[in-house]
Amino acid sequence: MGDLARVPPSERVLLLPHCLRPAAACPGRPGRDGFGCPSDCPVEGCPIRALREEALRLGYKGVCIAPGGALALRFVRETRPKAVVAVACERELAEGREAVARLGEDPPLVVVVPLSRDGCVDTAVDLEAVLSILRVGT
Repeated sequence: MGDLARVPPSERVLLLPHCLRPAAACPGRPGRDGFGCPSDCPVEGCPIRALREEALRLGYKGVCIAPGGALALRFVRETRPKAVVAVACERELAEGREAVARLGEDPPLVVVVPLSRDGCVDTAVDLEAVLSILRVGT
C-alpha cells in the first residue's frame, strides 16, 4: 500500500461492481456512467453506499459503480486517475488489470480487492479492508 499512500485521494478513483448492492431493496438505476445511487438512499448497510460515501468524503476523483469491465475501463480512461482502487470478482479484476496496463505509457497504479462472496447478485466484500485501503495515506 506504500505506493497508494503517495497518490493523493484527489488523483484516485474507486471502482465498484453493481452486484455489491442489495438487489431487492436498492433504489439505484443503471445509466450511461454506471449505476446511479440516489444521494438520499434509504438502504442501511449497503456496502456500495458506505464505500462511495467514504471515497467522496476523502476527496476521491470519482466513484464508478459498473456492471462490468468495459464501463469501468471507460471511466478510468475518461477520468485519468493516478491510482485505481478496484473491487470485483477475481475474473473481472484480472481482466481489468490487464486492460488498464494497456492504457498508455503511464497507466495508473491499480489496487485490487477481490469479493469475499462472488456471483452476480448480492455479493460481498470485506468492508473494513476496503475502507482501510481507501484511507491509506490520508
